[in-house]
Amino acid sequence: PESAVKQARKSAGGRDIRIAGGADVIKQYLNLRVIDELEIALAPVLFGDGRRLFENLREPAPRFRIDRVLDTPAATHLRYARE
Repeated sequence: PESAVKQARKSAGGRDIRIAGGADVIKQYLNLRVIDELEIALAPVLFGDGRRLFENLREPAPRFRIDRVLDTPAATHLRYARE
């Protein structure tokens, strides 16, 4: 992930970078402390055993606040912003 962030920053030329993936991918970038905003979709369906985003990080989890909530019949979309 370190190399991917470096390449993305170079390509973005100062613009925002968007990372997509599941819980395991998000945790890798949380550990790098490069996430300023985080968007997740909560659906009332469980695939496998689920993942906890803020457990077992290398350092204490960064503090985020809920910035926006969009509730639809299929899912609840949450955007978190770093405090």
